[in-house]
Amino acid sequence: MDDILETYVKSANEEDFTVDLTLQVKGALVTGTLTSAHDYLNATSHLLENGGEASQKISEQFEKAAESTKEQKHEHYSFIHLKDAKVFISDTPTPEEGGVYWRGTLEQVDGYFLGKIEVEE
Repeated sequence: MDDILETYVKSANEEDFTVDLTLQVKGALVTGTLTSAHDYLNATSHLLENGGEASQKISEQFEKAAESTKEQKHEHYSFIHLKDAKVFISDTPTPEEGGVYWRGTLEQVDGYFLGKIEVEE
């Protein structure tokens, strides 16, 4: 695992640090803005809160998990989170318009660079 990338993730989770990143993950490019686990979990909770009963229960679990991350500090982090993310497997991103929250394991990142790939929409 790359120590510098892990430092970025630690800073995102503990100090609200953000930076645009493009990750190489198993042949795909994932581009977006680094964000904290709290922001990822909170956004996921909001996506689910207006669904049915099961969806609302899951939303509440994500909300609790998001709040618990505020007090947690780790020596090592396992996951990286991007907001406004796009995934490139070819020359067309997924999603084609807008962006999504993305979560991946730090171990699976093969390489990265600062900055994100911009696509004219």
